[in-house]
Amino acid sequence: MAENKTRPTGLGVDAFLATVADEARRADCVQLLGLMGRVTGEPAVMWGDSIVGFGSVHYRYDSGREGDMPLVGFSPRKGDLSLYVLSGDEGEAALLARLGRHKAGKACLNVRRLADVDMAVLEELVAEAVAATRRRYGETA
Repeated sequence: MAENKTRPTGLGVDAFLATVADEARRADCVQLLGLMGRVTGEPAVMWGDSIVGFGSVHYRYDSGREGDMPLVGFSPRKGDLSLYVLSGDEGEAALLARLGRHKAGKACLNVRRLADVDMAVLEELVAEAVAATRRRYGETA
């Protein structure tokens, strides 16, 4: 089975965020650093070369595929901020309905900028994702 490409690296989070060219996007990233760090109680770690992750869980799917992933995380992509905070858990849809302007995939929430969303609702989403992921896969590794 192929090994995961996205795993913790020794790259510095601050150095990575300093490369974010857009000042407003960089400020949003700093705000996410605080929010996710506060909610998880975990330090920020680079996963691969573009994902800032918090905590770590080991997953094993029914297919047999397994690996490690951040508990939650984010990445400043070209068009949007990608937030890895969706668990598909009960109650998530109601929070998303109150969040503000966003696009949601299976596990990824995309927002153009944090000013477009209700930060209190985003914090609830992050907390719910942390709780759901820990229930599903256990405590952080």
